[in-house]
Amino acid sequence: MMQMHDKKHSLTLIFAAFISGLCSIIYELLIATTASYFLGDSVKFFSLTIGIYMASMGVGTLMSKYIEHRLLLRFVQIELILALLGGLSIPILYFSYAYTDLFMVCYVFFTIVIGILIGLEIPFLTRLMDRYVELNVTIANILSFDYFGALIATMAFPFILLPLMGVYQSSLLFGFVNMSIGFAVLWVFHDEIGVRAAWLKRITIALSVFLGGMMLCSHHFLQHWDQSLYEDRIVFSDQSQYQRIILTKDRDDIRLYLDGNLQFSSIDEYRYHEALVHIPFAVRLMPMRRVLLLGAGDGLAVRELLRYAEIEEIIVVDLDAKMVHVGMNNPYVTSLNQRSLHSKKVRIVNADAFGFLQENQQLFDLIIADLPDPNNNGLARLYSKQFYQLMKKNLGAGGMMVTQATSPYFAPQAYWSIAKTVQAAGFVHMYPYHAHVPSFGEWGFVLASQEKLKKDYPKFDVTTRYVDKTNFAKFFVFDKDTLVEDVEVNQLDKPIVLDYYLSGWEYYR
Repeated sequence: MMQMHDKKHSLTLIFAAFISGLCSIIYELLIATTASYFLGDSVKFFSLTIGIYMASMGVGTLMSKYIEHRLLLRFVQIELILALLGGLSIPILYFSYAYTDLFMVCYVFFTIVIGILIGLEIPFLTRLMDRYVELNVTIANILSFDYFGALIATMAFPFILLPLMGVYQSSLLFGFVNMSIGFAVLWVFHDEIGVRAAWLKRITIALSVFLGGMMLCSHHFLQHWDQSLYEDRIVFSDQSQYQRIILTKDRDDIRLYLDGNLQFSSIDEYRYHEALVHIPFAVRLMPMRRVLLLGAGDGLAVRELLRYAEIEEIIVVDLDAKMVHVGMNNPYVTSLNQRSLHSKKVRIVNADAFGFLQENQQLFDLIIADLPDPNNNGLARLYSKQFYQLMKKNLGAGGMMVTQATSPYFAPQAYWSIAKTVQAAGFVHMYPYHAHVPSFGEWGFVLASQEKLKKDYPKFDVTTRYVDKTNFAKFFVFDKDTLVEDVEVNQLDKPIVLDYYLSGWEYYR
């Protein structure tokens, strides 16, 4: 029977295995998420991170065989280094992105070094545990608790850590969590470690105080970091489960950024939203009574829609409840959208646009997709043939759809791929058009329906500032240098629009 002394030691090692599995996955997710936040293309960076991380773990596992003596001491040293590097990895990545050109160097460095240190953990724990129980029990205990820790991490990251703390504070928090392994092993195995245990305890306490100080200062640092990326003064910032929301102000210019990407400038947003809303209304074949808005949580498109008395219901489907909260309550935004989201005609649904279209049973007269650009795989699916087929399925007779479609000048391949995809989805009539929005540049839209629209006889029932009969025809005329023919249809299982988009914008961002 295992003695009480041995049981205490083995339980400590099992605890270490659990925390090890927890932290290893969290560090990997944090690094990959941060890289995809800053550079886009989440699939590429998650794939790179996983590949480099796993290979580095293999290197660490191989290296472990060369460490034969003082395993407890070496294990504690590894955990302290890992806690420090893991905790500081995201703050340093933030700093390198904002102030240096070394982001990729830092990204690769942390992925490799943290991977190697993680790779050392399981062999060390297995060899230490082997002193107290048989090998088959040792392997089962260490691996099972390591995997269970990894499961907890993958559940906590998207549902708790990211929405409540963001990647920066989560990194520091898990430096603390990782440090708990060092604390536990030092206190339980104090006699086995020997005279060095005392100074290792002091180092552990010092590192904990340091990480604690970083945690306390994190809000100040993030404010300073956010401000360094924007020319104008930040008046609001928040991290939702899905994106970082920033509002800036310069005199009368209010700007909204999501994950660093400009969504509107109050100086000229009316140009974008008039083109998005009033052009479809000018060519409609019948009254638009039920309107579905996908995205548009800022309420600006809703403001334009509410000018039409014929509309009886507007459903706004936006995945991000925090973005909708900003649109409904932030005084800077509500002064622009005229509190449109509080209208009795408006119903808010916080859901994924794709999923909503799949489940919806009611038909709409007009569907407007005012979604972020397809700069990652999650967004590229909202520009796919299958997505537009769902939009068509949700339209009633005589209904129309319109989508924003990025810039035909900066990313012409992406724009014309979206147009081609809309047509491939089965819409009989497709009308590409564009508008000049100074803060964006030339911006594209695609309008489609099953019936031929009154494009040659536009009718404007409301007063506008930008779009009217006199300039209506020019919205449908494209300059020669923006025309592209050789593009593919964007499919759910082959999101080619992402490649087109990233390559198009590469030289302008």
